[in-house]
Amino acid sequence: MPTGRSGIGDKLYEALTSAIVTGEIAPGEKLSEPAIARRHGISRAPVREAIRRLQERGLVTYVANQGARVAEPSAAEFLALLDVREATEGMAARLAAESMNDEEIAALEALVQGHRGEIERNPTGAYLQDEPEADFHRRIAKGSGNPILAELLCEQFYPRLRLCRRLHSTVPGRGREAWQEHLRITEAISRRDGELAEILMRRHIRAARMALQTALASVETARPAKRRRSPSP
Repeated sequence: MPTGRSGIGDKLYEALTSAIVTGEIAPGEKLSEPAIARRHGISRAPVREAIRRLQERGLVTYVANQGARVAEPSAAEFLALLDVREATEGMAARLAAESMNDEEIAALEALVQGHRGEIERNPTGAYLQDEPEADFHRRIAKGSGNPILAELLCEQFYPRLRLCRRLHSTVPGRGREAWQEHLRITEAISRRDGELAEILMRRHIRAARMALQTALASVETARPAKRRRSPSP
């Protein structure tokens, strides 16, 4: 880890974020400051700061007398996030078509084409884009030319949405569909057609919302039914 409290805190924040969104630290699991400090060989101050930042991002909740735990967003919270995401990412796609330079568009095209191999190797599998710099949506948010919108999406929304993405990506075939939608959005941006890019992005997010609803329904169906108490004689 880099020296200096700020560098240590940033590194730890990134490590904990990755562990949470990939499921290494499970939803509802307690985050122990002493245990994290011992594991990383650091003091508790940067641990406390990292947990505070995670709480601000909605990845951690603080429960009185229990401490910090990894958030367990409800189905309603996930769906609400996607409602807001449709509007904000649609705007980002439109602005990106107008603002990205030729080099940035070429890099976006190369990124999406680079994902083709992942999809072809496993056509029915997930399409997670776990590395931030390889994430299609982050590229478009940053390419929008609007720093407020980019900060909102990249720092506030995407960490929480990655939890959501891992759930709706379990729907068979959704990964390939999402990649094809990314391809069409990229083509609209490369043609500088902001209106079409926004329409396609909104459709893409709505499709993700439908996939999430399907995944949530499957999870609910798989849960064992609670036994009802028999009425007393």
